[in-house]
Amino acid sequence: MWRALQRKLFFSRVFQRGFFNQDLLFNHLNSLNNFMSEITRYSQLVMPQDANTFGTLFGGKMVSWMDIAASKAVHRFLYDTEIDAALTRAIDTIEFKETVLVGDWVSFEAMITKTGSSSIFIKIDAYKESRKSAKTLACTATFTFVSVKKLKDGSYVKINHNKQP
Repeated sequence: MWRALQRKLFFSRVFQRGFFNQDLLFNHLNSLNNFMSEITRYSQLVMPQDANTFGTLFGGKMVSWMDIAASKAVHRFLYDTEIDAALTRAIDTIEFKETVLVGDWVSFEAMITKTGSSSIFIKIDAYKESRKSAKTLACTATFTFVSVKKLKDGSYVKINHNKQP
């Protein structure tokens, strides 16, 4: 729906005066690319060492992979700032929806949903897929990260990242 609204607004501006504006098209395509880059993707293949005694993906491994996906989103979000790192502060919610089997691919989609002065909130969806099943939501979670700066003594302190999603 969001894309449809963007297209409608774009075409109404471009063709409103009866001519095609190449600069407007270029700026619009760049804004769409920026919008699309808000979702960070990460994938893993479930191997036998990732399974529990039932032969399904161990829940702790799923949580670990979701933390990596969230970290990747936060890393991109904080690119080109003075922040030294962002650390996992909390796993606010997690819901395991479907079992994942050895041999399935798990694809993660992470998105920054909101920010505080030093905190960053990330929603992560994990989708499973195999040769026999279509892409299915397997797990969903929300994580909170906090941005930190390393002091000269080696300790870390929370720091304002001054960014909005």
